[in-house]
Parts: sequence; structure tokens; C-alpha cells
Amino acid sequence: MWTTRLRITNFKTPSTTELDHDYLWRIHKQTPGKGEIVVFNRSHYEDLLIVRVHQLVPEEVWKKRYGQINNFEKLLAEEGTTILKFYLHISAEEQMKRLRARLEDHTKRWKFNPDDLKERQLWNEYMQAYEDVLEKNSTPDAPWYIVPANKKWYRDLVVANVILESLKGLKMEYPQPTYDVASTLRDLEAVAGNIQE
Repeated sequence: MWTTRLRITNFKTPSTTELDHDYLWRIHKQTPGKGEIVVFNRSHYEDLLIVRVHQLVPEEVWKKRYGQINNFEKLLAEEGTTILKFYLHISAEEQMKRLRARLEDHTKRWKFNPDDLKERQLWNEYMQAYEDVLEKNSTPDAPWYIVPANKKWYRDLVVANVILESLKGLKMEYPQPTYDVASTLRDLEAVAGNIQE
């Protein structure tokens, strides 16, 4: 018997150990077990997007990853994992506004990373890479949901609705007891009658 639990996992720059394995090794270790919900903060798509934009691996290497990722997600789906992928799209103007807010508000400066400015200069390259990922890696087993995210309240509403509908679609039920409920209730009443306060 299993119970539902929620876990959030982050994927940062791969460690030396992770780099000694295939790029999906660290991802597969974090996929959900039975009854578990896992939220990926970043994912295996970083190993397609960043390596492409920054030319960290040859084109023939990252191009193979579209199919490899589709096969990986198909395996997970066939084994019972429901996959929801959200692309939270903000405009270049909104991104600039948020970066500026981080610098101007002393309570948000801890969120700012100067490397964000270098990445922003690659906006067009990232947009092309994302467009290819959304086109090539949205499958019936693992569709992409493109969510307008300039307004955080709207982003949250859309994501919550998709998750809610997906959970309803699982038609989950409480586990059935392995004992006779009626006789156990009688036993409970009998035990309660024997207790002196």
C-alpha cells in the first residue's frame, strides 16, 4: 500500500558524478514512485537547450536528444507516470522589468545573478531552441502546455487548472480496507464499553 506525497526537485549544473553518466541518469533517479507527485524545477530539457545555445556539445549530439527524450518520457508514461510539462512564457519586456525590479529593490537583490544579463543577450537563440523543443517534444504521452506568464496570477491559475483536471482524470479512489468494516465497528464499540474513565 502507498500514500501520496509531494516532492520538489531542482536540477542545477551537473556534478562530476552526474557528468560521468548519460544526461538522463540524474533525471531518471528523481522520477516519481507510485503515489508520488514530483515537481521538477528545471529538467532534462536543460541538457538540450543550454548545450545547444552555448554550443557545449556538437549539433549531432544535441539533435539526437529530441528523440531520446521522447522515448524516455514514453517509457515513463507506459509505466504509469502522468507527465505535465509547462512552458512559462514571459515576454522580453517582462523579463527586463523583473530583472530591473531585482536590482532596484534591496529586498530582491539576492535573487539577481549577473550571469542573467549574459543569458539575456542570447534571447533569440533561446527562443529558437524553445520553439524546436515545443514542436519536437510535445507528444500524446507528454504534451507541453504553453502558459502566458507575464501575469503571475494568470500563470498560477492556468497551471493549477491543468493539474486539477489531470488529477481528476486519474479517477483515484481511497484504498479499500482489508477488514470487515461492520464487524470492526462492533468490536470498537465493545472495546469502548470496557474502558473506565
